Amino acid sequence: MHEMGIAMEIVDIAKASIPQDMQGAKVQRVNLQVGKLSAIVSESLRFCFDLVTKDTPLEGAELSIEELPVVARCKDCNTQWTVTEAVFTCKKCQSGNIDILSGRELDITSIEIEDED
Repeated sequence: MHEMGIAMEIVDIAKASIPQDMQGAKVQRVNLQVGKLSAIVSESLRFCFDLVTKDTPLEGAELSIEELPVVARCKDCNTQWTVTEAVFTCKKCQSGNIDILSGRELDITSIEIEDED
């Protein structure tokens, strides 16, 4: 289960992102963008995240995951489309000469820290 390693990296990045003057603050939410081709199972990642955040500033934090679609562009006719099936040929000219523009992402887009007030 590679989600455990990913969850551990997310926690390390989030902890390192807490500003020095807010070291006692708790993280409320970590927002991710995950592409459909990234082979990440969202529920497994959430489960692992909950395990590895125990006794850290992220304990109890929400892991918000936005799933991004697979978008492709044909190199021959320049058509761009969202891939919805396991068919990677151009919708217009049937060429297999394509670029994948999105769908492989695994990005932390933001980390929300509890306001101390």
